[in-house]
Amino acid sequence: MMNDAASTTETSSAPAAEKFPYSSQFVAYWYFLVALSLFVLQIVLGIWLAISYGFTIPQDIVDVLPFGMTRAMHTNLLVLWLLLGFMGGAYYLVPEESQREIYSVKLAYLQLVILVVTGVAALIGFAFGWTQGRPILEIPTLLDFFIVIGALMFLFNIGMTILKGRKTAVTGMLLGGLVFLALLYLFGMPFYRNLTIDWFYWWWVVHLWVEGAWELVTAAILAFVLIKVTGVRREVVEKYLYLEVGLFLFTGIAGTGHHYYWLGTPDAWLWIGGIFSALEVLPIIAMVVDTFLTTRREGAKIKNKVVWYFAVGTAVGHMIGAGVWGFVHTLPQINYYTHGSQVTASHGHVAFYGAYVLLNLTMFWYAIPKLRGLARFKTSGAYWGFWIMGLSVLGLGTVFGVAGVLQTYIERVMSLGFMTAQEQMQFWFQIAIFFGVTLLIGALVTFWSMFIAKGARQPTDG
Repeated sequence: MMNDAASTTETSSAPAAEKFPYSSQFVAYWYFLVALSLFVLQIVLGIWLAISYGFTIPQDIVDVLPFGMTRAMHTNLLVLWLLLGFMGGAYYLVPEESQREIYSVKLAYLQLVILVVTGVAALIGFAFGWTQGRPILEIPTLLDFFIVIGALMFLFNIGMTILKGRKTAVTGMLLGGLVFLALLYLFGMPFYRNLTIDWFYWWWVVHLWVEGAWELVTAAILAFVLIKVTGVRREVVEKYLYLEVGLFLFTGIAGTGHHYYWLGTPDAWLWIGGIFSALEVLPIIAMVVDTFLTTRREGAKIKNKVVWYFAVGTAVGHMIGAGVWGFVHTLPQINYYTHGSQVTASHGHVAFYGAYVLLNLTMFWYAIPKLRGLARFKTSGAYWGFWIMGLSVLGLGTVFGVAGVLQTYIERVMSLGFMTAQEQMQFWFQIAIFFGVTLLIGALVTFWSMFIAKGARQPTDG
């Protein structure tokens, strides 16, 4: 196995990159390719949703592309492409951590086909009204079973690879997060007659996915990347994985309570949810900060500046979107007014992008140049993509936030009608269209730089 070296460089004089050491890791390439393609499609649908808010659309067009259908497509594509990115990341890092090939490459490809076909069937189904009607979990129950089959195949494949190979804190955290993610999905499959109970378990899936299981997966993937690109000792990074488990158990689960405020649950959740909901991001931030301080103290050299750039961006995005903005929005005294408004959309866009989109892009930028066999290529596309997309999402978060404050004041303070609020919000959604288009440009620049742009090829062995 060759030593770690920079896989993305700005000058042709830099050393050649490390090849990916296990041939089965190449399965991750197709997961990454499909995931980023779906990300682009999600943005296109998001732009249409902003147009629907920003302008009065002729009814003939609304009948073809109704808001409910396109919103379901937009949110479910988010879940699907992020999960495919996580799965691809797992298929890339587990062989290196376990020091063995993936248990079954054929099973990995079959799983990808099942999940993609199920996703396409769900999107087509939404167009014909085939849906459960619950936001984010609109996929019909029949298709849920195919998702479960794909998830079980994935867990079996990853689990067998880990059990037969070297065990590390990274693989242990990753497997734990993935198992918890799969188990939680089961709670969202039944429909409960009592709507309070139904929404109670709905939040188990939605919240404990994104602020529980996904946090564990994030910590594992980010720890792997930091170890690889900084050369910092493994134990420096891994100690935060144990902290992540502790905070997940004591804050991630308790923090679910900020969704229980208005469901008819006991008043105690106002305090529990309000206090604990913002603490889950601390280990991710601390991991990156401590790694940076260790590299300065020990004189370690960052081997891949692009990946390091995105890793730092993930930590900062976590802090701003999920931490600061999430905490402010979910305080009971504020959430009483803003719950379900465009303020929620503001928090959601910034938090998802900062925490999970940037995490996937961090892993993509680490792995894809190796999977393409590139020793060197210009990194300007990565930096341009980072800043165009990041500033666009901040712009979206800002305009959604302003629109949400207007909506909250008009509807819930002045007690005026829904359409009165919508009319006052139109201008801000017209601005959102601009940021949506720039976000699409940034995503296309990133896609081109990752999968299409030419670079210096690795020399063949021999």
